[in-house]
Amino acid sequence: MSMSVGAPSSEDETPLNSTINTTPLVDVMLVLLIIFLITIPVIIKQVPVTLPNAVNIPTQTKPENITIAVDQQGNFYWNNAKLASAQALLDRIKEVAVRKPQPEIHIRADKDVRYEAVGRVLYAIQRGGIVKVGFITEPDKNSLMQSLSLEH
Repeated sequence: MSMSVGAPSSEDETPLNSTINTTPLVDVMLVLLIIFLITIPVIIKQVPVTLPNAVNIPTQTKPENITIAVDQQGNFYWNNAKLASAQALLDRIKEVAVRKPQPEIHIRADKDVRYEAVGRVLYAIQRGGIVKVGFITEPDKNSLMQSLSLEH
């Protein structure tokens, strides 16, 4: 056995390869991609159910029901009377929450209002202790036609 110690001669010297070999990286990534493609359908399982069609149910207006409206600017209205602030809304809700039977609150919000304003109303209703809350919407033309055809 021999070992060369010292300066290599110019004829034995091979040039250094300073490039990164990406072939093993690509192979590993392709294997991981195949594993993910095989396991994703197994992980995402859903129970096959037939979901019902949504139909707008007409509200039954009772005298004890309260309607809170929120306009496009985020102002609150208690049965068509404008309220000064969210605190005034909370105070009103606390007043009616102790009634027996407890009234329902229906929320009418402009379609262009920020979700923040509707969230403030829901938060005030929750803090006030009201149990029954509903949203008033415009009926969808398709669901309205379906409900009319089901009745006849």
